[in-house]
Amino acid sequence: MKRSILAELLTFWKNWHFRLLLDLTAKMKFCLLWKSMGVSVTARPQDTTMYAVSADSKGLDTVVGLLAEVTLHPRLTDEEIEMTRMAVQFELEDLNMRPDPEPLLTEMIHEAAYRGNTVGLHRFCPIENIPKINQEVLHSYLRNYYTPDRMVLAGVGVEHEHLVECAEKYLLGAQPAWGSAGAVDIDRSVAQYTGGIVKLERDMSNVSLGPTPIPELTHIMVGLESCSFLEEDFIPFAVLNMMMGGGGSFSAGGPGKGMFSRLYLNVLNRHHWMYNATSYHHSYEDTGLLCIHASADPRQVREMVEIITKEFILMGGTVDTVELERAKTQLMSMLMMNLESRPVIFEDVGRQVLATQSRKLPQELCMLIRNVKPDDIQRVASKMLRGKPAVAALGDLTNLPTYEHIQVALSSRDGRLPRTYRLFR
Repeated sequence: MKRSILAELLTFWKNWHFRLLLDLTAKMKFCLLWKSMGVSVTARPQDTTMYAVSADSKGLDTVVGLLAEVTLHPRLTDEEIEMTRMAVQFELEDLNMRPDPEPLLTEMIHEAAYRGNTVGLHRFCPIENIPKINQEVLHSYLRNYYTPDRMVLAGVGVEHEHLVECAEKYLLGAQPAWGSAGAVDIDRSVAQYTGGIVKLERDMSNVSLGPTPIPELTHIMVGLESCSFLEEDFIPFAVLNMMMGGGGSFSAGGPGKGMFSRLYLNVLNRHHWMYNATSYHHSYEDTGLLCIHASADPRQVREMVEIITKEFILMGGTVDTVELERAKTQLMSMLMMNLESRPVIFEDVGRQVLATQSRKLPQELCMLIRNVKPDDIQRVASKMLRGKPAVAALGDLTNLPTYEHIQVALSSRDGRLPRTYRLFR
């Protein structure tokens, strides 16, 4: 994972800055209406890296040639690597200063849920490891993971036969920069859910300074294991996540923002002191994680955690038909709206083929969503609640309940934390 960040930075945009500009310009003119070129990654970058180009379809041959060159023949000079080390170090420093804690909390909840394995390993490169990464390390990484069986070439708005011809011309039998030696050190581990807690005590009072600073908040994320995207329960979990919804206390209203979701109706509308309550669903090939992120004043942490555990317990209770239909309609609407964009379509094609060797059409996905019943939601939620929780906590954690108390609350009928008694206050 640490190598993929550097490989991702080096093999695309850095590559163009140090390429012969005359040669590049000569190739680009054949693409006519050149629009954009870049690299995009998923929420967990060790999952998938995508090299994306938007250009006129008449320049398809040149575009595929450029993609093949950038992917298979990166220029990893010492100067580039040093500049990338500086960029990665800056990103790590910025991560600790930004007011949005979601990237760091996402990292922490995965570390807690999958202790020491697969998606639980660090996504962000530790500062002490930055100087250790050199061309040899990067080539080793590329040799192991940039192999034909791990690659998909996807296109939208082009003739399939022409795309196949270009792939055969530029990719079939191509000799990469790291040599023809086969992969020797591939991690094929299956995710092992462990549950647990990761805490990071931090002074959040000076995160956002200025005339209207953000209040000092403590951020908690509680998660439970769900399922992989290859299982049939993936769709019910997606509907459940949409039904929970949520957001920040400053979110703009409107039906499209899920203002009638449970976390808005039951949490944000009833507890004015909570600044955020949002549901997230992370799904991978061999596991999944459904979690709720909540933010409040450090003095309200215990009450906030109890509210979140109650919402988890309510997932396994009665499901109202109206709220279920609303969640399904919103999920289908979001799916279809996203697929109106061509870049999203080719990303969808590439990711589905890479993960499942096939692609489900939007109509098939909508049919699966429509078929979700209240019993399905109760079934997957009840199964999820039988597992151990994963907890991530960031900020002033003086009033944070113990992990054992959170576990007891999630296994109870009402989600209440065990009462604590103190002789002195």
